[in-house]
Amino acid sequence: MTLQLLAFSDVMSAVGSVLLALLILLAMITVHEFGHWAAGKLLHFKITEFAIGFGPALFKHTKKNGEIFSVRALPLGGYCAFAGEEEDADDPDAFNNKKPWRRIIVLFAGAFMNYVLALALILTSFFAYGQLLLMTYRTDGAQVTQSGIPVSGYSFADEDVILSCEGKGIYLTSDLMEALEGKKEGDLVQFVVSRKGEEGRSEQEISVMLRSDASFENLTDTDPLWQALGIAKRANEDGTSTWMVASAVYKGFGFFRTVGNAFSYSFRIGGTIFKVLGQLFTGHLGLEAFGGPVTTIKLTSQIASQSFQQFLEIAAFIGVNLAVFNLLPIPALDGSKIVFTLIEWVRGKPVNRKVEAAIHFAGFVLLIGFAILVDLLQFL
Repeated sequence: MTLQLLAFSDVMSAVGSVLLALLILLAMITVHEFGHWAAGKLLHFKITEFAIGFGPALFKHTKKNGEIFSVRALPLGGYCAFAGEEEDADDPDAFNNKKPWRRIIVLFAGAFMNYVLALALILTSFFAYGQLLLMTYRTDGAQVTQSGIPVSGYSFADEDVILSCEGKGIYLTSDLMEALEGKKEGDLVQFVVSRKGEEGRSEQEISVMLRSDASFENLTDTDPLWQALGIAKRANEDGTSTWMVASAVYKGFGFFRTVGNAFSYSFRIGGTIFKVLGQLFTGHLGLEAFGGPVTTIKLTSQIASQSFQQFLEIAAFIGVNLAVFNLLPIPALDGSKIVFTLIEWVRGKPVNRKVEAAIHFAGFVLLIGFAILVDLLQFL
């Protein structure tokens, strides 16, 4: 009976985690579509339907102006449908009859709302819990040398919190990799750390000598990073093979610095997308490093269920990624539609609507295929 209760508890916990992940994704998509809706209403576009979810309608309400609000069965999407968006129409308030600059605002508004929500979540997390940073710890084992260089010189101290490297703020591991890329063994690297002293913590500039070359194959290749800095993610069981270990710690800052750091952190998250895509196209990252909807839900459920702070972090991460990804000039995404609208603005006439629709449809099919492929690769 006890085993059955434990098994039931595990199942319910897993179900709850998945529902939490779906809630985050649905909220982000709904906010995105709300951005389109709000901008459309402000600029007097005719909207036919605002839907939360896809598939069969569970609830429908039609307003006096004919606009439909619906809640649908599949919580993996949503849409804001504009009159005359896919074809030409006689109605002056139809989407394609509005001036290009108005359409661009409407198309951009979805990503903008995703970013605004993500930034609000980051600010909430930073003020409530502090900023997640890297702290180094001295191990109890004997001092060792790496590449013939004694680790006791030009190195981190016990409980140093890394704030910046080579003048660049450190928010993500990839920031450290970018700051150190190309540097050689024996090079001195400038850090700003929060160091513990007799009168409390203070920010100090220090020099750290690299224990090996800082050369990284891609964003996931972090082992050379820790080796170059003379630290490791974890100590070995006997505690004698590493000099320093590193782990995450939360640190709070003053009001204005926290606000500034929140903006910087959001920009770094967004910039990671371009780094990842760049490494994909150059072959430095394989498709197995990506994940589709199933992988996203799985990872989101695992992280979001750990704590409210983690819930805020992963929701913000998804929000920024959704905002940036939607503005990429990939057919079927808002970024591609903005490009077509800009072309129309410059030419004074639109690209053939049927051609544009075919391009977006092909892009949609390719995106769905890519999402399925990268999910399958996670299980092969």
